[in-house]
Amino acid sequence: MRLALALSLLTTPAFGQTCGGSLNSFLDGVRTEAEGMGLPASAINATLNGAALDPNVLKADRAQGVFQKDFITFSRALISQNRIDNGRIYGNRHDSTFDEIETRFGIPRGVLLAFWAFETDYGQVQGNFNTRNALVTLAHDCRRPELFRPQLLAAIELNARGDFNPTTTTGAWAGEIGQVQMLPKDIIESGMDGDGDGHIDLKNSAPDALMSGANVLASLGWAPNEPWLQEINVPSDLNWAETGLTHRKSTSDWAALGVTAAAGDLTANDSVAVLLPMGRGGPAFLAYPNFNVYFEWNQSFVYVTTAAYFATRLGGASVYDAGNPTPPLTGPQMQALQKKLAARGYDVGGIDGILGAKTRNAVQAEQQRLGQPADAWPTRDLLNAL
Repeated sequence: MRLALALSLLTTPAFGQTCGGSLNSFLDGVRTEAEGMGLPASAINATLNGAALDPNVLKADRAQGVFQKDFITFSRALISQNRIDNGRIYGNRHDSTFDEIETRFGIPRGVLLAFWAFETDYGQVQGNFNTRNALVTLAHDCRRPELFRPQLLAAIELNARGDFNPTTTTGAWAGEIGQVQMLPKDIIESGMDGDGDGHIDLKNSAPDALMSGANVLASLGWAPNEPWLQEINVPSDLNWAETGLTHRKSTSDWAALGVTAAAGDLTANDSVAVLLPMGRGGPAFLAYPNFNVYFEWNQSFVYVTTAAYFATRLGGASVYDAGNPTPPLTGPQMQALQKKLAARGYDVGGIDGILGAKTRNAVQAEQQRLGQPADAWPTRDLLNAL
């Protein structure tokens, strides 16, 4: 689910309103812009005629409370034995495609299998929102028009290519299509014909979807044949202020500080971070540079960490040591904390109760200022101190 989280309200351009107002006026603006891009009138009309706003799309967009869950709760909910078993089944079923992906892109099958599982349960649940209407709704809505208007225009281009039917194409509420849930612009830029039939069909062809997903990851900077996440053991006297994705050292430097692999050996790398999703008392991982690529696919910290961890499980890693973390804040408590941090000048990315990267950075800075263990895990003690 590749969704940027930037929020901006654009001014009205020459080709018509960017968002809001009359739907007809909005669509007229899209038509004018599409014509200016040289898209054929037949595709423009086929895509926009009959378009409608879908209130259920906006409802889904506003209700993403699942990302308020902590890593242990979220990962245990998403990673079931059934998904692990099916990962083996589907991995074997499409063995030749995964072999080609590993040879061509250097991406292990577990990485694509994890996305495939989380996005659509290996293609079984792809969403039933009309994609055209979802894109029109989100482009018309003034929360993120800068993200979704280009996707609507890309859908028109896909229609011109014969790869998008505006009345029958369905997918996720945010306009993603197919088994690994790609937005129209990504399909145009990275879609691949994995089964050799001359078409890119991400809904019905697993090879097409998997090869396209791999191509997206490669285009985002995936380093071939390199790790992404590894469970580790950390010493109790580690300087917690040096942990987190913004603090990186070489694996040899971390090893000198007492960091060890939970299984096997650490992979030599000059830029890795110690990741503590639930603070010093919870699970601990070493995040390699490829871990950053996950955030280009989805910007939710808890989703990214869970997807990356699940990929290691599908590759044979053991269940992580959950440890004994300090209980998480409730949603209202997290929002109260974010308000206090924002009042102190921190950019927390919104008062939404979600422990994202920006909130974690602010928490760590305040913990350090207050002399608390700066592990970026918000606690009641921190909330009370603020």
